[in-house]
Amino acid sequence: MILFLAGTSDARALAVHLQNQGYSLLATVVTESAADSLRENNIPYHVGRLSEDDMKQLISKHEISVVVDASHPYAEEASKTAMAASARCNIPYIRYERPQEQYQSSYVTEVDSYEEAAKLAQNHKGTIMLTTGSKTLDIFTKYLMKDGIRLICRMLPNRENMDKCDKLGIKQKDIVAIQGPFSESLNRSLYEQFKVTLMITKESGKVGSVDEKMTAAIKMGIPVILIKRPSIQYENYCTCFDEVTHLLGGFINGKHEL
Repeated sequence: MILFLAGTSDARALAVHLQNQGYSLLATVVTESAADSLRENNIPYHVGRLSEDDMKQLISKHEISVVVDASHPYAEEASKTAMAASARCNIPYIRYERPQEQYQSSYVTEVDSYEEAAKLAQNHKGTIMLTTGSKTLDIFTKYLMKDGIRLICRMLPNRENMDKCDKLGIKQKDIVAIQGPFSESLNRSLYEQFKVTLMITKESGKVGSVDEKMTAAIKMGIPVILIKRPSIQYENYCTCFDEVTHLLGGFINGKHEL
């Protein structure tokens, strides 16, 4: 059986693909809503964040032979946990990650961290649209909730996110609670509606609709702060489904060494 970290929509599509190839999977997701497509395809799943010991117990209990880490490109701790647990259990680890996109524009400034992005943006005057989700929202409110800046926070419409916004003092009129994917025209409309003068986002890849966010902003002359992916040295790194199935076949049939 494969332990499969399903952190994105394309990752869950990969889980379905592997099941159709005849593999047995136990998928892990952080929220119940993320499990919808798994449930629809009768893929067993576990909901909740896992420590290294939690993952090790799952590996032992379900006789896991391979870990496929398809967690979100920015879920750094989840990947480190999966690599450590698989190493402790002496089983192969495979990393699947959607391909990165490259942007060549004078409007785009790349940074290495959320805090670097927030510090860079704190001297901006105008309306900043934040599209990095809720997990690191406190970093941005620390630096950007100040006179001269209107911070618009775009995120998934769930209760946990709304509670977090309330706790951090973000007003309802400054919350865009919506689930993608978003077209370029919708992004443009949102920028126009809120009179956005700076956009902050992550390099999540094409499936994460970063293309549409970036293209709309650049065409409108809106500066973008782009947070680069964490720099992690992954084992068995794959960017397409075929690469994953090739490695899996080798490990399970004994053609590749751990």
